[in-house]
Amino acid sequence: MASSRTRSTRSSTNVSETGPRDPKYSTDPSGHQLGRWSDGSRRPVHTRGRFGRLWGGLADYAQSGWWGLVAPRVSESRPLVISQAVILRSAAGSPDQSRDEEASAPPLEVLLSLRADLFGWELPGGTPEADEEAEETLVREVREETGLEVAVDRHVGDWTRTGFRPHIARVYRCRVVSGQITPSSETPRVGWFSVDGLPDGLFPWYLAPLARALPGTAEPVAMAESQGLRTIWQAMKIDLGMRWRGLPAQSE
Repeated sequence: MASSRTRSTRSSTNVSETGPRDPKYSTDPSGHQLGRWSDGSRRPVHTRGRFGRLWGGLADYAQSGWWGLVAPRVSESRPLVISQAVILRSAAGSPDQSRDEEASAPPLEVLLSLRADLFGWELPGGTPEADEEAEETLVREVREETGLEVAVDRHVGDWTRTGFRPHIARVYRCRVVSGQITPSSETPRVGWFSVDGLPDGLFPWYLAPLARALPGTAEPVAMAESQGLRTIWQAMKIDLGMRWRGLPAQSE
């Protein structure tokens, strides 16, 4: 996906993570934290050591393979629709300054969340519950994944994707109206990034929707994309890199 936006390896300007580890939980002194806490309960994969994260990836890849290749063809009767949010604010932290009419607004930041199954940064969002409209889904999913309440400014466009995990991504530009960043079990890291310094760990299919959401591109678009082996390999490289290095630490 072509984009004039550059990506960097620098940390988020504000990355939050799940709460502090309970002292009753033990850590393998070798650094290879295994799949269970000392009380016998399962540890989330992202909290384990390098070996545990890589080993946990086998189950995550099997689940992703089923979800992306098998389920759409054997158990789904209609196309999957995913609501996704491009949540913008000014670098100074004022959501109102991200609107189109602010021609002289300071540099913008976008809120990204990091997935707990396939490690990588993405736009917050998810799938609808029964009888939900797309915007209702968006607001609920953002609240559940980030702890923030958002208002929808406009519909950015629809991305119809074929190949691996066929779906329609319905993208909206949003702004924060209340709340405090609170990561979830599905999104153990949430953070603000400059739109001119996006992380290398951002899944590449989010670049085009993000670019279209920036001020000056007001008309919704309808795009078609195919996600084949190249897309799968790009996602695996991002995921494996984070499993090897570990998730980014919480900023001070």
